[in-house]
Amino acid sequence: MSVKIRLQRHGKKGKPFYWIVAADARSKRDGKFLEKVGTYNPNTNPATIELNLDKAVQWLHNGAQPTDTARAILSYKGALLKHHLDGGVRKGALTQEQADAKLAAWLEEKASKVDAKKDGLAKAKDDAKAKALKAEKEVNEKRAKAAEEALKAAEAEAAAEEVAAEEAVEETVAEVAEVAEVAEEAPAVEETTEEAPAAEENNETEA
Repeated sequence: MSVKIRLQRHGKKGKPFYWIVAADARSKRDGKFLEKVGTYNPNTNPATIELNLDKAVQWLHNGAQPTDTARAILSYKGALLKHHLDGGVRKGALTQEQADAKLAAWLEEKASKVDAKKDGLAKAKDDAKAKALKAEKEVNEKRAKAAEEALKAAEAEAAAEEVAAEEAVEETVAEVAEVAEVAEEAPAVEETTEEAPAAEENNETEA
């Protein structure tokens, strides 16, 4: 029986979650499997991988062939390195202690790289958040300044309208006063006109 180490899809639509399984090569992708050796969650950054290293290496020892994606995951977690080192131990090229020391050093270096990446992502996220807050603050300041300028403009316009209204009232009052003055002077003119014929009549009588 040919055995493959591959991914079995789980999770909901748009957010896949995978099991890393050892399964018969003839079975369907999401069908029966022989053993689950880990999980792979690509929805996080960096991706979250949980792997039972000993079980995965044991299946590799037994001849299981990983798919391309599974091989990348096993390499990332050190399973392929351990499989290689165990082969060197069996051949007598190095002792078990040396193999374990090499694996531990590699895992420590890998963990430091992963932590550095996480720190970099966290810093980038904080920087982006600070930048967004700064931009939002600038926008709010511009809005407040624009609102203040609009208020000042409205107040100036209202003051101008008030002055114009006062001037209009003053002009109206002046016009009314002028009309009243003309109306007062009009009867005197009429009286003078009426007295003129009377004077002419007197002059004719005397003559």
